[in-house]
Amino acid sequence: MKFISSVVAVFFAFVLVGAPTASATPEAQISRADVLKRAATWLTANNGKQVPYSMSKYWKDGYRQDCSGFVSMAATLGNANPKGGPNTVALATSKYSTPIKIADLKPGDLFIDPVDEPGDDFRHVVIFEKWTKADKSQYMAYEQRGSHGTDHRVLTYGLKNTKYKPYRLKNVTG
Repeated sequence: MKFISSVVAVFFAFVLVGAPTASATPEAQISRADVLKRAATWLTANNGKQVPYSMSKYWKDGYRQDCSGFVSMAATLGNANPKGGPNTVALATSKYSTPIKIADLKPGDLFIDPVDEPGDDFRHVVIFEKWTKADKSQYMAYEQRGSHGTDHRVLTYGLKNTKYKPYRLKNVTG
């Protein structure tokens, strides 16, 4: 009888209060420092060299060897569904991130261009590390870029007349 009473109580709890909702954060939490440490691993993961760029190949850890696979790896976003991690367009959705202001950038945040238009800067994502100039006119970032592979360099994407926008991943803490 106690079992039936418990089942009835649980049923009414769901009816009156509602079923529990899934967490707004789809992935395990990770610190900003750990995102940057993980990003740095691909600089030497290929026998001391950077992981080569590819939109169709997967690195030993199961992530795509393109920019969004790299970000997914660094932020531990998972590589099973979708295979290789979410793509650039998905990273810019509310499932994974929220738009922020440039003034609010912190290490581990992203600059994303999810727009599919031909040109030099379409559908790309980089990981912001820190400002390299006091006037915030350039920054240090990690990226996985075509014909090069993993890189850690000074960038200006997103700072002037561009489709790049700053985002904060929902699973990054600190």
